[in-house]
Amino acid sequence: MAELLDGLKRTAMCGTFRENDAGKTAVVFGWVQRRRNLGSLLFVDVRDRSGIVQVVFDETTEKELFEKAEKLRSEYVVAVKGVVRERSSKTNKIPTGDVEILADELKILAEADTTPFEISDSSNVNDTLRLKYRYLDLRRPSLQRNLIMRNEICKATRAYLDELGFVEVETPMLGKSTPEGARDYLVPSRVHPGEFYALPQSPQLYKQLLMIAGMDRYYQIARCFRDEDLRANRQPEFTQIDIEMSFVEKIEDVTYPIEGLIKRVFASTIGLDLGEGHFRTMTYREAMENYGSDKPDTRFDMKIVNVTDVFKNTEFKVFKDAMDIKIGPIRGSVRAINFKGGAAKLSRKELDAVVEFAKTLGAKGLCWLTVSENGEVKSSFNKFLTEENVASLKEKCALENGDALFIASDKDYVVFNTLGGVRLMLANKFDLYDKNTYDVLWVTEFPMFEWSEEENRYMAVHHPFTAPMDEDVELCESDPSKARAKAYDLVINGQEAGGGSIRIHSRDLQKKMFNILGFTDADIQTKFGFFVDAFNYGAPPHGGLAFGLDRLTMLLAKDDSIRDVIAFPKVQTASCLMSEAPSPVDEKQLKELQIKIDE
Repeated sequence: MAELLDGLKRTAMCGTFRENDAGKTAVVFGWVQRRRNLGSLLFVDVRDRSGIVQVVFDETTEKELFEKAEKLRSEYVVAVKGVVRERSSKTNKIPTGDVEILADELKILAEADTTPFEISDSSNVNDTLRLKYRYLDLRRPSLQRNLIMRNEICKATRAYLDELGFVEVETPMLGKSTPEGARDYLVPSRVHPGEFYALPQSPQLYKQLLMIAGMDRYYQIARCFRDEDLRANRQPEFTQIDIEMSFVEKIEDVTYPIEGLIKRVFASTIGLDLGEGHFRTMTYREAMENYGSDKPDTRFDMKIVNVTDVFKNTEFKVFKDAMDIKIGPIRGSVRAINFKGGAAKLSRKELDAVVEFAKTLGAKGLCWLTVSENGEVKSSFNKFLTEENVASLKEKCALENGDALFIASDKDYVVFNTLGGVRLMLANKFDLYDKNTYDVLWVTEFPMFEWSEEENRYMAVHHPFTAPMDEDVELCESDPSKARAKAYDLVINGQEAGGGSIRIHSRDLQKKMFNILGFTDADIQTKFGFFVDAFNYGAPPHGGLAFGLDRLTMLLAKDDSIRDVIAFPKVQTASCLMSEAPSPVDEKQLKELQIKIDE
């Protein structure tokens, strides 16, 4: 039978006791981590979110209390009162290792069945079982630390933005479905049969309307939803730190104050000083051409080198076909990365594995070339490789004895994605960077448009409210492939931590952008009517950005899985193994919504 607290009040959390607490009376609440019975001596480790403290029952303990303690099992919920004393045998394995509590009162607040897995960071449990019993999984110290880290990020964010005059404003969850890229999660309306709300993919329209409303500086820790096929470290519902400010014109007007936020977050959560200066800035073009990604990991070198000129006279059809590609603005090229010292590290089998990995990134294949320590050259296209080619590659790629070169040829975007991915795979496999460092930079000057081979037309890279660079406004119509956006992403350790843009505040320019993207006046009114109407009443220059709170927490916690920084995440099928959502609903509920399910 579960006992009541009967007025017991906690004096401190379990993990906070130290040697200077000796002699104090303590009351702790928590879960039994483990129990060790040595006959006349009984040790019980009691755990709460702050850590573990050892509780002792010995020969001085009353018989009835000792027998009660003998009944304790893992995960029982207990209240313990006693006196803190120094341990006779101290340990540095836990922060409370210098002390223990000699119990004189014990209450068993709840018993527990045997758990499906051990509540420990060292337990090797498959994700399916962990997520089915997520409330037990969340008892593990590492996950609790992650959630506390997440809370600290939110606290630091609110404090910093408040100092800069930002106002936290909540925006609606039930809104209008608008074309923002991914599919919307739709909510049927009972009051308006056949009509639907959409859950927000972001508060984009609302935060811009708040600028038109004169709020000047807004932020929100916002819940967002996207019904998309889930990839690694993606969730259908996620949280972002959403920020917008008025009377900004240049990219730096937004990025500079936001750098202060990131520095504050790093300092208050992990105690890391990111320095006084501004973060490095790299253009989108530089990022793609050197690293094959718009979120470059620059903790290690291995830059991509354009070697198209090296093979301009080649008879190798794979390279020739790539160099002949001309599809709208899309071009092809031949590019390479040099894995320094890779010749000795990669066997033929491993070289073939790299080629197969490249195919998973969209490449048709991948060529390789190695130079042994004694200068012997081997390659997967030896038949077409000339001495002149090798000499040029050595010069352009700093190719030396012991190196391994990987060469991709195709449309530029395929080449970038391939070599960028191979570069990261090699760096992870061979520990080419320091995992304890943080690499923070801005990527700017993203393209306004990209050519869609399926649609045979230009599509917006960002949402249609992103402003072009001032000098590129005319290019939006005359040569869209060269138009750059006032857009920017913050990249941390090769991951996009956040991004945003300066917005269009001119109604004439906004209408022009809609037209370039193929929206008719009727489309604009139907999809964005309330939004574009607001521009008729004076919109200030404005811009902003949003950080993924989940991803930022993951980076700061140095965790590889975004699920581990979210309390109740979904799996790859967008379902919750614990609550079994989504699930069927009663026929009565469907009738009220005038919805019929086709079998």
